[in-house]
Amino acid sequence: MLPIVWLQAAVNDLSSIILYISNENPSAARRLKSRLQAAPLPLVEHPYLFPLGRVSGTRELVAHPNYIIVYRIASDRVEIVNVLHSRQTYPLT
Repeated sequence: MLPIVWLQAAVNDLSSIILYISNENPSAARRLKSRLQAAPLPLVEHPYLFPLGRVSGTRELVAHPNYIIVYRIASDRVEIVNVLHSRQTYPLT
């Protein structure tokens, strides 16, 4: 079993998303935050569960129709790299 570690960029992404939504609908923001935080939990036991990502070495978990969690598998943990809106251009080139 591998622990899940949220990298600072992913924490910042999640915070920005929740702040934006909470300005219009605080209860929806709370529900979305819970959903996005819970979505990676199966990775503890099944890190290869989701498909390869657009960036080499990553995988992508569609946590919500509008949000994708980008993660990578390290030797000793699963790292949450980014949380993206599905319409967001990624990777930035």
